[in-house]
Amino acid sequence: MEIKTQPMGVYQTNCYIVSVDGKDFIIDPGVNATEWVMRNVKNPVAILNTHGHFDHVWSNAELQKKLNIPLYSPKGDTMLLSGSNWMPDLPPSKPDYEVDGDEEIDFEGVSVKFRHFPGHCPGCSTIEIGDAMFSGDFIFDRSIGRTDFPYSSPGDMRESLLRFKEIPYDKRVYPGHGGPTTIKNEQQYVDYWIKQL
Repeated sequence: MEIKTQPMGVYQTNCYIVSVDGKDFIIDPGVNATEWVMRNVKNPVAILNTHGHFDHVWSNAELQKKLNIPLYSPKGDTMLLSGSNWMPDLPPSKPDYEVDGDEEIDFEGVSVKFRHFPGHCPGCSTIEIGDAMFSGDFIFDRSIGRTDFPYSSPGDMRESLLRFKEIPYDKRVYPGHGGPTTIKNEQQYVDYWIKQL
């Protein structure tokens, strides 16, 4: 598996291209991600969103059209793809497939597992491919997603962190902002973050 990363836009939102068995998955194509993605994909098969905030989905529609591939987004955040109070000029996009909760999807032998961890926003999810977890704005290196946005829920975040703490295996974690970490590294901070909520 090969992972390419490029921070996009003012918020330096990580866009990922994950290549497995000759298939390219585009995760969270943010602001002005299209040109970089087009230069770096060979056989794109899907666009995957961890959640619906504008800085993670800005280039969804443009890439859907240019690459003629499906968009998979968490069901709870579909409403965020068509409009944003923060960013009224967000190009609207429509998922070809709404991921409902925890769901594992098979792409011709490549397993993509969505885990639903609401709190930062209703649909907030991680995406596991092979030995990597793409955590969006749920978990960062020694930090967690904010819960003071519209549609955020500190209560949901507490429950999500408790479930995250129970994951019995370790994987490298690639967040929506900043550098990578691991599941085990971040599990040791869960109790601290729960107290802060």
